[in-house]
Amino acid sequence: MKAAVRDRFGPPDVVELREIEKATPADDEVLVRIRAASVNPADWYGVTGTPWVGRPQMGFLRPKSNRVGVDFAGTVEAVGKDVTQFRPGDEVFGGRDGAFAEYACVREERAVVTKPANVTFEEAAAVPVAALTALQGLRDKGQIQPGQQVLINGASGGVGTFAVQIAKALGAEVTGVCSTRNIDLVQSLGAEHVIDYTREDFTRSDRRYDLMFDVAGSRSWSACRRVLEPQATLVIVGAPKGNRLLGPLSHIVKVRLAAVRSSQKVVFFVAKFNKADMVVLGEFLEAGKMTPVIDRRYELSEIADALRYMGEGHARGKIILTV
Repeated sequence: MKAAVRDRFGPPDVVELREIEKATPADDEVLVRIRAASVNPADWYGVTGTPWVGRPQMGFLRPKSNRVGVDFAGTVEAVGKDVTQFRPGDEVFGGRDGAFAEYACVREERAVVTKPANVTFEEAAAVPVAALTALQGLRDKGQIQPGQQVLINGASGGVGTFAVQIAKALGAEVTGVCSTRNIDLVQSLGAEHVIDYTREDFTRSDRRYDLMFDVAGSRSWSACRRVLEPQATLVIVGAPKGNRLLGPLSHIVKVRLAAVRSSQKVVFFVAKFNKADMVVLGEFLEAGKMTPVIDRRYELSEIADALRYMGEGHARGKIILTV
């Protein structure tokens, strides 16, 4: 089978499409013929080997694993003898290391669920990491409640487009922050208010928020706290690339330290795959409460170009690989 691999850290060009042995499912696994995958910032960081503080997990001198990618959608081709939830022919989506490939084996009880019939493979592949981040950040870390005022800074990217829709589905009144070209997009996703950061400083607004979901990481704590209610929560899920040593962590650490004595809470987290939350996302898709936004599509053989575009940081919604 063909798979995207890289043997060293470096620019996107270090990733190449290579013929490797086809995966074989264990007793508790399903073999998925992947039809589409999506690119996340974590994939770009994993390929470039930055920030250096992450090398203990990624590998010090070379990658611990030469495979790339997580998000996928496809068709079950075979199942292990202990699998009961799936059978060959089922359409599924989920997450698995090494997803930028023609096939992947996934444990039945992990992050793989049935794909709703009303979404395409490409749309389903856009969901896992980004939508899980939005769901867990808003619901679990932000403790979002119906009727709350929620600000989403970075509302037009992969995570942000899902965050707007999930916040709406959970009953919040949403304000999205984005650039001029993305205003119509964010409005179409259901945001009641949209702030163009190129023309207006959202931290100088008269509006106050119960929850701020920060994907962009573009403002300091002293600026953000001006628009937060006294008991509000700031959930950080993204930040600028920063330097090669600490990367996005430099901004995150600064904000958390600055907020130590505040009545407002600052939370940073990384989403974790679990089947229950993947089922919730599938239900949102099936009910039409969440529609993935796709910016660009690339063939699997164009993986380097897709990663390069991700690294530029201007994607509207998700970047898709067709397999």
